[in-house]
Amino acid sequence: MIAHPARARDRSALHLLAAQFATPLVLILVFAALFSLFVREWVDAAIILAIVLGSGLLGFSQEHRASQAIAQLRSQLVRKVAVLRDGVTAEVAFDAVVPGDVVLLKAGDIVPGDGALLNATSLLVDEAVLTGEAFPVEKQPGCSPEQASVSQRTGALFEGTSVRSGSARMLVVRTGSDTLFGAIEQDLQKAEEQTEFARGLDQFGRMLMRVMLVVVSLVIATSLLLGRDLVDSLLFAVALAVAISPQLLPAIVTVTLAAGARRMAEHGVIVRRLQAIENLGGIDVLCTDKTGTLTRGAIALSASVDAQGQADDAVLRLAAVNAALQTSMDSPLDQAVQSAAKAAGIALTGLEKLAEEPYDFAARRFSVTAQMPGLAPVRITKGALREVLRTCSTLRQDGSASPLDTTAQQQIEALVEARAAEGFRVLALATGADGQACLEGLLLFFDPPKPGIEQAVASLADSGISTRIISGDNRHVCQHMAQVIGLPPGEALTGEVIAGLDDAELARRVPAIHVFAEVEPQQKERIVRALQHAGHAVGYMGDGINDAPALRAADVGISVDSAVDVARESADIVLLRPDLGAIGQGVLDGRRTFANTLKYIAITTSANFGNMVSMALATVLLPFLPLLPIQILLNNFLSDLPAVTIAGDRVDEERLAHAERWDIALVRGFMIVFGLISTAFDLATFALLRLVIQADAATFRTSWFVISLLTELVALMVLRTRRPCWRSRPAPLLLWSSLFVAGLAIALPYSGELATLFAFVPIAPGLLGAMVLLVAGYAVVTELAKHVRRQRAGQAIAAGTSGRTRTGTSGETRF
Repeated sequence: MIAHPARARDRSALHLLAAQFATPLVLILVFAALFSLFVREWVDAAIILAIVLGSGLLGFSQEHRASQAIAQLRSQLVRKVAVLRDGVTAEVAFDAVVPGDVVLLKAGDIVPGDGALLNATSLLVDEAVLTGEAFPVEKQPGCSPEQASVSQRTGALFEGTSVRSGSARMLVVRTGSDTLFGAIEQDLQKAEEQTEFARGLDQFGRMLMRVMLVVVSLVIATSLLLGRDLVDSLLFAVALAVAISPQLLPAIVTVTLAAGARRMAEHGVIVRRLQAIENLGGIDVLCTDKTGTLTRGAIALSASVDAQGQADDAVLRLAAVNAALQTSMDSPLDQAVQSAAKAAGIALTGLEKLAEEPYDFAARRFSVTAQMPGLAPVRITKGALREVLRTCSTLRQDGSASPLDTTAQQQIEALVEARAAEGFRVLALATGADGQACLEGLLLFFDPPKPGIEQAVASLADSGISTRIISGDNRHVCQHMAQVIGLPPGEALTGEVIAGLDDAELARRVPAIHVFAEVEPQQKERIVRALQHAGHAVGYMGDGINDAPALRAADVGISVDSAVDVARESADIVLLRPDLGAIGQGVLDGRRTFANTLKYIAITTSANFGNMVSMALATVLLPFLPLLPIQILLNNFLSDLPAVTIAGDRVDEERLAHAERWDIALVRGFMIVFGLISTAFDLATFALLRLVIQADAATFRTSWFVISLLTELVALMVLRTRRPCWRSRPAPLLLWSSLFVAGLAIALPYSGELATLFAFVPIAPGLLGAMVLLVAGYAVVTELAKHVRRQRAGQAIAAGTSGRTRTGTSGETRF
């Protein structure tokens, strides 16, 4: 199905703000505040509501900034369509098309509304988005029965469908939600496939919710069995439920992805779908055509020659007539022909087009029948050598037609092979009807490699990404380019060979192939799926009409701003310039974004898990609640302040060297190990406070509040990097926000009325010193545990390397 872009419907700021307070956890807190009011606990109710408001505003400010940034980035990708208004042709934004407009369509355009065909030339339209039909439908003006199905309405065009070939004029009748596509657009959006990362987050969220329900139920039951106050027990359980859950996770994920999208935009990479950032960072194979990506994209006609390889201006004249009269699609090859003709002083006046047969992706050629001044009408065909030769029975030799026998054909093919091996793209030119055509000559085009392309390909390889060329060009041209850019030597797998392979055999062969040449349009998608079946995460870069299926099949579809509509709108990522260096930078930004998101998830959930276990044990071991509900909520709010800055944290270089994968088992293991370390030090704190200091309830709660908050901040600093923490600098905002919260935590017990408000009492200097030692011990143990886990993870990866099917990247998530 074609992934037609939805018209932007950005949520209003008011809607976004309301959404911050519509989550189940926030509603639970609001219920707790109302319950406190009911039992006349005015201070508790005010504090709970203040924390709810603070958390909501924090999430809103982050998400609103992110949504504004994404809207600004997407505004750079405004699609335009040609319309005829008051007899004047103009380009207008896709969304500016209104009923009554006459739209001019060509190959590659997406239809902007439902309407009636006024005229059409060899028009084929892809209606898979509406009908699921894989083959394009021929369209021509005319009426259809009122009850006709979409596929039977041959005189109508529908929004979201795309022009496969030919050209047309359409009178727009309906736009937007009034169209057939608009009626099903929301369902299409809901059906959009989630990324592996999004699915992992959903699974993890459900797991946390189950754990939370179990623990909270046990805490309530235990408190009631121990005869504690019902109101305090309920409020404590509600606060515990909120503290366990990483309620800012959606905002953190959005902010982190948006920050990544902004960084990528600075390098000319526009993200159309935020979740695709994670996938871009995870690719280990990049499939691309040559033109404009590996080459400069400045195609020039180097020579026009006869069948014997001699320069021939007559061939250039015929090619120029063909290029000037065809209107079905824009082609840089035709532009190069016309530029060469102009430079040679060839006049193209007095021409009349009698007929046109648009480019056919299967036949790989197109024809124009022209009337030139003083000459008989002539049909001029231009296209791929083999396909044009199939239509020919003669060739032009010394000004006359000679039979095209086997020997002559072999000589022509040898000539083409020799020039292709030098990097020239060769097209054949013939005149006359199919089967009786005369081969007039050959057109030699050259598009030099981009400066620095070898370094760009090598840089991708250093990042664990293998580049593969997929092209319809001659195998010798493609192999020449592969050699120039430094791809590993080897055979080129051609479309003819691919056609004879089943999917399993193709998947077996593709890992060793770096050049796919002379491929048919439908084979591009087969190659992408074969690479995926072989265990690769595939990025596909394309800008043509026939690239859309492969763009949708790839893990990440990449296109360029100058691509045809259907290619650009099928892509997840759009480059403002066709540059492999930009893709490489985008991959690093994707990995950086994913790494920072994983940091928040891993660190926050391990801290929350440790607190949950500690709270559960404290409920049983202590004769009073270990923390008051308002203290739990304050602790949770303060710890979130530095956590939201993780989006802009630095990421160690070695972590960017390979792709990471979402692995719920590893996240769960990390949560349990470091959560239980936190719990162990909480128990040591309990022992110090109750058995050594013999602290009363107020002193116990104040001391544990401070230690709990400090250990969370220490965990943030230690676990944000795989290196020893002193060898990895955090981002300034993360560092200073953590120091601010740490200072605030220590100062709160001495803050007078504010301390009284939260039921804190001053901490004796000796006890404060002991608490600092406990926090330091926690930092040392956490650092040692991290080192041990890293060593074990490295040994496991090394032991399993020989049996891996993936190549080019470790694809591991290691904390």
